[in-house]
Amino acid sequence: MNWGQETTWLDDDQRNLPESKADNPLAAVQMGLIYVNPEGPGGKPDPLAAAKDIRASFERMAMNDEETVALIAGGHTFGKCHGAGPASHVGPEPESAPLEEQGLGWKNSFGTGKGDDTITSGLEVTWTQTPTKWSYYFFKNLFEFEWELTKSPAGAYQWVAKDADPQMPYAQDPHKKHLPTMLTTDLALIHDPIYKKISHRYYEHPLEFAEAFAKAWFKLTHRDIGPRSRYLGPEVPTEEFIWQDPIPVCNHPLINDDDIELLKQNILDTELSISQLVSTAWASASTFRGSDMRGGANGARIRLAPQKDWAVNKPGQLNKVLKMLEIIQKNFNESQTQGKKVSMADLIVLAGCTAIEKAANNAGMQVNIPFIPGRMDATQEQTDIESFTVLEPIADGFRNYKNTQFKISATEALIDKAQLLTLTAPELTVLIGGMRALNTNYDNSKHGILTKHPESLTNDFFINLLDMNTAWTKNQHSYYEGRDSKTGTLKWTATSVDLIFGSNSELRALAEVYGSFDAKEKFVRDFIATWNKIMNLDRFDLQ
Repeated sequence: MNWGQETTWLDDDQRNLPESKADNPLAAVQMGLIYVNPEGPGGKPDPLAAAKDIRASFERMAMNDEETVALIAGGHTFGKCHGAGPASHVGPEPESAPLEEQGLGWKNSFGTGKGDDTITSGLEVTWTQTPTKWSYYFFKNLFEFEWELTKSPAGAYQWVAKDADPQMPYAQDPHKKHLPTMLTTDLALIHDPIYKKISHRYYEHPLEFAEAFAKAWFKLTHRDIGPRSRYLGPEVPTEEFIWQDPIPVCNHPLINDDDIELLKQNILDTELSISQLVSTAWASASTFRGSDMRGGANGARIRLAPQKDWAVNKPGQLNKVLKMLEIIQKNFNESQTQGKKVSMADLIVLAGCTAIEKAANNAGMQVNIPFIPGRMDATQEQTDIESFTVLEPIADGFRNYKNTQFKISATEALIDKAQLLTLTAPELTVLIGGMRALNTNYDNSKHGILTKHPESLTNDFFINLLDMNTAWTKNQHSYYEGRDSKTGTLKWTATSVDLIFGSNSELRALAEVYGSFDAKEKFVRDFIATWNKIMNLDRFDLQ
């Protein structure tokens, strides 16, 4: 999983969200933080600079300015930060703590070590007069007090209300009070002019604020559940939100086996190549993320902005494929008399399956790839462009693609992509070998196409990768050349993603399985199973 390039906890040198996109899609400004530094960027108490970090971080969580203000203010209506004493009283983290601490760590030696003596972030802030109840004190305090810089007992920068009386309750003794306090990131809401305008509106219209917080909180806490079809229970809201990536409910009869065979033949009768059809199906389905159940082939958003314009999807080729499939769809749907239809989402997947069956036939095997219809087509109006932009891959090793502006290595990005697709190591391995055999590189390069028979579903990738008669060297263009070890004749070119399957011990062991002389059928069988898994990752109706 890609947590960033830092090697030091809370390192402040690697990320700078407002100024650089180098670490997209990471949303935390420093490794180890939830999102932004509450003391301000780099621990400097600058509310206006903090606002830039907040905006960049929350944008990457698909939150707009109104949602951001509502979340901060609503969240800080409750609870407090803990910084009752110097950080030196906090013991080592769980992994470094003594055995007797039983994996808990961070033992606090200050006072009682708990309650009002608690030390966590080092900030000692209680935002409202009723921290265990919903209230509108946050904006009242923010606007009605004048704030001056101070430090917590632990030495962290925070702000205290000037000329105010103690009125914030202690967590353990409500009869004891302390002065109103705020974080640098709280003051950002009145220093940034856009945030200030929103904050003042919420201050003057508390019920609007309450509704905005409720909706933003629901969004925040449900983004990783996936589409609303996965929601359970009597409290599922009837309202549909665009951030749920809505897809129309199927309202027509689905195609049957005879229809599927007819559509397959129609697909084969086009001028589209195996690699074009497979690449399009892959581009549609491989956006799926197991981390938040977003993306996938259902909805056919590959037809819509922003996905249709992503460089990795080869917009020119994609447009050609989609136009041909749209003709097939139109002709089929118009020929039906009982309302039966095929969606573009289904047809794109079916086209990929059809192409793979043909590639297997080219390799001398007759196969039938499982296909279950039922996907539907989303509209552009149902697609939040900014929200879907974060699904654009910074790298896709399965298509030998990497955006060079990002620091993460291609091999690290491959593993991150694989875990998002919920792939096991064998599935990752067989999928790479199959995609190379099917000639699906995004730029039509021959890197990693280690076969004399592209678009035939063979295990040639593994056979030739492991060939001891090939010597690999890195050239000045940052890819690798495989030459005959005796004659020096250039045989192949490859990327680091290709060669990692011969270099890494675990991946090499799997490559040796699939590269065996008697593994041709196993390779095809396992590739088809993995392909089918990818195509159905977002078919929650089948789970």
